[in-house]
Order: sequence, then C-alpha cells, then structure tokens
Amino acid sequence: MKPAASQPSAPVIAIANQKGGVGKTTTSVNLAGELAQRGLRVLLIDCDPQGNATTSLGVDKRQLAQTTYEVLMELADARAAIRPTARPNYSLLPASEHLAGAMIELTSADDREWRMRALVNQVAGEYDAILIDCPPSLGLLTLNALCAASQVLIPLQCEYLALEGLAQLKGTIDRVQQQLNPQLAILGVVMTMYDGRTNLAQQVVEEVRRYFPQRIFNTLIPRSVRVSEAPSYGQLMAEYDPQSRATQAYRLLADELLRRLGKKVGV
Repeated sequence: MKPAASQPSAPVIAIANQKGGVGKTTTSVNLAGELAQRGLRVLLIDCDPQGNATTSLGVDKRQLAQTTYEVLMELADARAAIRPTARPNYSLLPASEHLAGAMIELTSADDREWRMRALVNQVAGEYDAILIDCPPSLGLLTLNALCAASQVLIPLQCEYLALEGLAQLKGTIDRVQQQLNPQLAILGVVMTMYDGRTNLAQQVVEEVRRYFPQRIFNTLIPRSVRVSEAPSYGQLMAEYDPQSRATQAYRLLADELLRRLGKKVGV
C-alpha cells in the first residue's frame, strides 16, 4: 500500500520499544522539552492509550474532547486537537484511554497504516521536529508511527532481558522499511536507567554497542528516583530538578541527537 503523502521535511522521530518500563515516555517528554528550549518548534504526539506523556506534561486526560484518537479516526482536525504545554515552542497532541479503541477500529479501515502519516502531514510545516511516543507493543498504533516517521529512537533499559526484545524490534523496523516506509531509519539506541555501579549495566551497554556500533548514543540516562517523581507534578526534569544528573543527561542527549540530525547545537 502506498503512503498517504510524501515524507514531511521536518524530522519525525518515533520513540519506540515494545517492552514497557524502559523510560520511553520519560525520554519522549524530556527530549522534546530540551529541543524546545533550544528554540526548535516541537510537537510531541502521544500515541499510547495510557496517555502517560499527556499526564507527565500536566494535562488532565479526563477533560480532553479531542485527542490523538479523534484525529486518527478522522473525527477531528489535528490542529484543533493540538494544545500548548505552557512551555515555549512545545506543543502536545494528547492521548486518552479512547485511543485503545483505535487499535480495534483501524483494523478494517482504509489506509489503516497511514493514518498517522496523514495526521503528521497536516501540521508538519509548522514544526521543526515531531516526536511520537509509541505504546509498549508492536501493534497497529506503533505501525502507524513507524509509517509516519523518518527515524526511530529506541530507549533500552540497562537490563539483560531488555536485549531480548531488541532483535524483535529491529526485525519489525526492517520489515516496515522494506514493505511500507523505505525512508525509515534507526536514529539510535539510548540506554536508560543506567547504574554504573553494577557490572550488569556495563555489560548490557557493551553488548548493545557490539550489536549497534554506529547507532548507540554515547549519552547514558542514569537511574534516578527524581525521574519517577517529576511526572506526578506535571513537570519536566529541567523544571523539577534542573541540576540532577538525569537532567544533565537529557541535555547531552538532545545535543547528540541534533548533531545526528545535522542541526546546530546550542540554546
């Protein structure tokens, strides 16, 4: 099946890993925040029915009339559903539990893989970067994100079992690239919840470096209680604890990502 339209000029980055609890949403909201602080106009699309990215940014999911679900099901215009986050240059397309219905309703829909691409094409010219926070699965919502994206960022927890799902995700990305979206590429793997005091964490990083020698990010996101606390206040790490090691790591990750995208680094 052919895509709904050409690939947007702005980088569209799907942040994906079918394993839950790897720091995917935390990476999505904070990386988007760091890019926005550098003057890029950023849109974060919450594509997870759990809506954790939406909650992390201080938005009450229960009060939303228009979300990612309504746009994907062509019940609302993307611009009408996108909302500011009270942070300069940082916009959000929020999600609620209704998005779970899209996984079923899209099964028999026309162009079911391309609904996210159509959504992105509506607004791509208004942003310098679009990030998509994917659900922890390899279902139709993640497939939509991969068909809309130009690159995939893979957060990977520094634990042995996390490695098992990496090959499966890589296989899925390869199939999407071959059959649906030839422009799709892996931007990189970012190691999360890193604890340098353990041999296991270092071994996992080395294993991923052997598997993805050119793609693993040098920046390691440390394990931190503060990272878990920030979403309950609806805050980014840069707001909740500006001097923490995790905040500094996300700043470095943003710089590294911009270099990979060929964009100027600096606030």
